[in-house]
Amino acid sequence: MLARSQADIPPGMAYEPKWDGFRCLVFRDNDEVQLISRNGRDLSVYFPEVIRAVLENVPPRCVLDGELVVVAGDRLDFGQLSERIHPAQKRIDLLSASTPASLVCWDILALDDRSLLELPFVERRHLLEQALQHSDPPIHLTPITHDLEVARVWFTKFEGAGLDGVVAKRLDGTYQPGQRTMVKIKHAREADVVVAGYRFHKNSTPQRPLLGSLQLGLYDAAGVLHFVGVAAAFAESRRAELAAQFQPVTLPAGPGEHPWSAFEIEGRRPGAISRWSTELKETHLIWPLLVCTVGYEHMEGTRFRHTAQFRRWRPDRDPDSCTFTQLEEVVSYDLAEVLADSS
Repeated sequence: MLARSQADIPPGMAYEPKWDGFRCLVFRDNDEVQLISRNGRDLSVYFPEVIRAVLENVPPRCVLDGELVVVAGDRLDFGQLSERIHPAQKRIDLLSASTPASLVCWDILALDDRSLLELPFVERRHLLEQALQHSDPPIHLTPITHDLEVARVWFTKFEGAGLDGVVAKRLDGTYQPGQRTMVKIKHAREADVVVAGYRFHKNSTPQRPLLGSLQLGLYDAAGVLHFVGVAAAFAESRRAELAAQFQPVTLPAGPGEHPWSAFEIEGRRPGAISRWSTELKETHLIWPLLVCTVGYEHMEGTRFRHTAQFRRWRPDRDPDSCTFTQLEEVVSYDLAEVLADSS
């Protein structure tokens, strides 16, 4: 079951924190356990520590819905979670010990031989609480409240622990696979960023060039332009217009040169990590630098956690005025206190 986005938290529903991890269905049939992603991928091999925890903490025959997360200190770390998907068994074993994952459960879809899909959510939640009443970490029951004001506090406060917003569910709602019957309310912010390059779209051709993404940057206190992410959601007609706008480009030489031109040879831009090196080689730098406003949800380190949303051009703003200082700083919050709210 999926969720649709909404700007405000709706009244009269059940509210849970929105976890920032891998969505996961857990199928247990006695000694057999499978962890299945939302797109049907089997994640079981990558999280052996979670398999062991499921065998020790959940009913012998059940299906659970939840999220795989990695806790680093007092907050979630999606970067470390992403690194858990690795082809080498030796690396999997090492990471399962050094950066173990946790499973946060929020629904139960089957118990023994009984399907629970047609039960209202309030009854499924009661059965989930019973099923996990003796469970220990790394298996967790997500917090829940029916109080709209509490949900609003969670929305603001829990972001400091790396959470993604709030999910609202109808108390009488059945579980409807593939349907967007839940509501997700996520953090939405805007920032003015430097547009320093672009990539062509996968369907681009020499006869009809199409822009794939804008490459975005922000300046640090030392005046270095860091790569912070991309904006990529454009209609095809707009992709063609942007590709034409950026061709051809003559980059400057000497003083005042493009801030990323020196890094083309090295294969990395400031703020990028090694896995971006292929993307860097396919990036076309633009000149002069442009400024645009983008929408974003939150940062992961010095980069946008998700693809940013292009809002508008800002011809009135100088590129070197686009710095990290404009970004809202979220007050940290101990993740252990979030999980304690489920008790």
